Amino acid sequence: MTRWIPDLSGFSGPIYRKIAEALTDAIKKGELSPGDRLPPQRDMAATLGCDLTTVTRGYAIARQRGLIEGQGKAGSFVRNAAAASISAASQVDTALNTPPVPASGVLQAAMTDGLGRLAGQLHSPLFQYQGAGGDSVSRRAGVDLVSRLGIRAEVDQIVVTAGGQNALHAVASTILRPGDSVACGSFAYPGFRAIAHRLSLDLVPLPAMTAAALEQACTARTISALYVVPTNDNPTTATINAAERERIAQVAARHGIQIIEDDAYGLLAPAPIRSIASFVPQLAWYISSTSKIISPALRVAFLSAPNIPGALQVADCIHQTAVMPPPINAAMIAFWLQEGTFDTLVHAVRGEAAWRTRLARDVLKDHAVECHPQGYHLWLRLPEGHLASELSQKLAVAGIGAIPSDRFAVAGSDEQALRISLGGPGDRPTLEAALKLLAGHLSLLDVARTNLV
Repeated sequence: MTRWIPDLSGFSGPIYRKIAEALTDAIKKGELSPGDRLPPQRDMAATLGCDLTTVTRGYAIARQRGLIEGQGKAGSFVRNAAAASISAASQVDTALNTPPVPASGVLQAAMTDGLGRLAGQLHSPLFQYQGAGGDSVSRRAGVDLVSRLGIRAEVDQIVVTAGGQNALHAVASTILRPGDSVACGSFAYPGFRAIAHRLSLDLVPLPAMTAAALEQACTARTISALYVVPTNDNPTTATINAAERERIAQVAARHGIQIIEDDAYGLLAPAPIRSIASFVPQLAWYISSTSKIISPALRVAFLSAPNIPGALQVADCIHQTAVMPPPINAAMIAFWLQEGTFDTLVHAVRGEAAWRTRLARDVLKDHAVECHPQGYHLWLRLPEGHLASELSQKLAVAGIGAIPSDRFAVAGSDEQALRISLGGPGDRPTLEAALKLLAGHLSLLDVARTNLV
């Protein structure tokens, strides 16, 4: 066992944070090497004169950063890939909209267990090319998943894709043609905007994601499709209530509008709202991705098509571009859904996201912040007279990523806002420090506005 005793004097913050930083520093300097066993947590607590919980929290942060791993009663060891994880662990990324990794280590444990089980099936079809649309086990898992949002789909209506973006591209390429008009929010997910540009689609921004606004758009032109993120919209965080979803579906049915429902965040809500697709299944393409509710590393999404011919067309498109989703990951998700691990992981991400959102609300309580209770991004509206692009540049110099509203605007907009993501910073203390620095910059804007008055 390595007789490593951390020197905490050179680090700031609470003791558990200092322990994690000391571990990171020791690995970076080579004082701890891959395979080294760390002192038992009780021994470490006695040496440092702190309680066991403090050491446990410090080790948990190091484990979350990918630096150490627990091996049951054998103890904690430095991981072989620890050095490669250090640079990533030190970054504060509040721009990339990624779900937070639960500090408990439940995701790492689930992936280690799942991959270990699947690795024992080396001669199974999982390790071969998959048929277009995904294997039957994964598609059945997709049927179960979309049923949670009120969608009744047959197995052959489900297409397993390599993430939500892959599904969006395949659907748009299948059902839309250059020049088609697609209604969407006035601020829209850049990934779909990029697809629209590539396919020469005409995006029609709605002043609000409501049935009335969609009806009004239909009086001016022929709307071929509606693109919508119904829960915790990216970037505005808006959620459409159940009644309005039904009204939107009624307008779509009346005008024959195809609906592309990108429900990336829907399952993070403790009581998911019934999907728009469930009201008008004959016109809806519903996408449920694992990237935003568990981890983007999984690269698996489930697409429910309105009919079997449509599913076959989309599956063929995906085969031409991505060939197939990662079969090991898809099989692991199907396994997680069967045994309940999927819900455990979503619950853990939901809890961490809710904690971070409460923190952000508290730190930024004096500013115009909008967020979903179980979301992990903010829509921060700026005081009149300030440009989001300018503040974004200032924050970037300070090491804080913030995406200005013009990156999301479908057409010109006077509204100045920033999207701030809460999932990127690896641990809670890092996030809190970043939010407090952001609050400081926002306070300077208020001072400048007061001086102008």
